[in-house]
Amino acid sequence: MKRRIEKAVVLGAGTMGARIAAHFANAGVPVLLLDIVPPGLTSEAAAERNKIVRAGLDAAKKSKPAAFFTAALADKISIGNFEDDLQRCKEADWIVEAVAENLDIKKSLLARVAQFRKPGVIVTTNTSGLPVHLIAEGMSEEFQQHWAGTHFFNPPRYMKLVEIIPGPKTSSEVLETLAEFCDRRLGKGVVVAKDTPNFIANRIGTFSVLNVMRLMQEMDLSIEEIDALTGQTVGWPRSATFRTIDLVGLDTRLNILEYLHKSLGDKYRPAPLLVQYVKAGRLGRKSGRGVYEYPESPAHS
Repeated sequence: MKRRIEKAVVLGAGTMGARIAAHFANAGVPVLLLDIVPPGLTSEAAAERNKIVRAGLDAAKKSKPAAFFTAALADKISIGNFEDDLQRCKEADWIVEAVAENLDIKKSLLARVAQFRKPGVIVTTNTSGLPVHLIAEGMSEEFQQHWAGTHFFNPPRYMKLVEIIPGPKTSSEVLETLAEFCDRRLGKGVVVAKDTPNFIANRIGTFSVLNVMRLMQEMDLSIEEIDALTGQTVGWPRSATFRTIDLVGLDTRLNILEYLHKSLGDKYRPAPLLVQYVKAGRLGRKSGRGVYEYPESPAHS
């Protein structure tokens, strides 16, 4: 029997987490958005302790393309932090983890969430490729029955696809609930994927990007020429190749590549250009500069 999802909690207010929360709000679902307390903070003031999550939500409010249908929908999102408010996870029908792509960080946070989560509440990870079964390894049988991956794509409001990745113990009821909610409430095209390296879309898309970069070097093409050739000219979004990478985040793309390279070999070896930009702190729109410059970004310096 399918469950009703009336309230959500999103763990992590970065580029994806804040925008996933925004799209829950777009669907009329109240959502609690949580993130870490700023490191080294001694103040007990909520405004200071929630500084990181507030910055993530503010970035979603200002994002282009717009993350919210209307500005007023942002009122459906309340904020907090992992130290003071994690117990509020017991209010949720669906908890979405969207923190850094680091297995240890994810496992540690979920172990804390399990202390407050009510039995039967669905918990999913928005990992772009870490093994879903490993993230929940060691959790209770009941937790793993209500556990899955739900991989949204950036920006969540506009990218239609969501991959649902069951773990080895995920119940059919949970999969049915997630698929129906993502389809009917969030307007997504749902694809159920196996728990293989980087699932389906990122595995294919990353190989395509690497091939574009290889041809770029062989044919001595510029970044601008590649984006002119791989955008609306061929029926792809206007962000084409490199502006899409900037939107996703160069560090996120590099994390995906490094995991695929480790899992599948040299055909997924990270492109030197990408490594160079990440080392220079050029992480994409979120940092104000990536492959391109974004002077309008508050992070630009």
